[in-house]
Order: sequence, then structure tokens, then C-alpha cells
Amino acid sequence: MKIQVQDRSNYLKGLLIIAKRDKILTESEEKIIRNIADKLGFSSSFYQETLQNLLSNQYLTEEPVKFSGEEISRSFILDGLKLAHSDNKLDEEELQWLRLTAEENNIDMKWFDRIVVESQSKPTDLFETEFALFSLI
Repeated sequence: MKIQVQDRSNYLKGLLIIAKRDKILTESEEKIIRNIADKLGFSSSFYQETLQNLLSNQYLTEEPVKFSGEEISRSFILDGLKLAHSDNKLDEEELQWLRLTAEENNIDMKWFDRIVVESQSKPTDLFETEFALFSLI
């Protein structure tokens, strides 16, 4: 599947927003963002600078991101949960933003709630699978 430029941009932006929501940028979050940004075709100099200034970046708006279709939206939610759990805790701010993003993208909220419950009951399962994005590229 060819991912549109706007979806690529929103995917990275959304991950950055999630990482910023709890006001702590961990090494595991940085690693996930770098990995996905590489796959999306962003230059390392761009995302390295963005990561260095993430917590103080007042220009990164935190409105939910909108994707072009359901498949990319669901992929983002799954990868967003993986990122949110990467520091071994799911912060309520991160979860609330993911919920708003799911609503913005008309994701079935029963699916969303099921995925959240599964991720909380078995968070290690999230890290045993590849990023959802990789199945789209």
C-alpha cells in the first residue's frame, strides 16, 4: 500500500504528540519514533532535531490527527498504543489523546476499547509483534 504524504506526516506527528503528552521522552519512545520515521522516509536530521526539542516545542499542536482511511487509522492506533506502553505505563493523557484520534477517524469505539483492554492486560504482546505500519508499507 502506498501511504500518502499527508498520512506519513500525520503518523509521525501523532507519535510525537503521544510521546510529549506525559511530559517525559524516554529512550524507548525515541527508538520507536526513529524506527517508524525511517520507514516513513523522513531524514534522520529532521526527526533527530525534532526529538531533541520535542518537550519544549510549543508549535506542535495537539489536535487529533486525521488519516485518509480506516486501515492507516487503525495501524496508527495500534502503534500509538505500543509507543504509549513503551515506558511500561499507559498515561491517561496518552490514552485520552488516542481515544480522540480514534473518534476523529471514525474508528469503531468497541474495537478501540477492546484493543486498549488487551494492551493493558498483556502489554508485552505489543512488543512481540512488528509495528502495524510495517504491514502497510
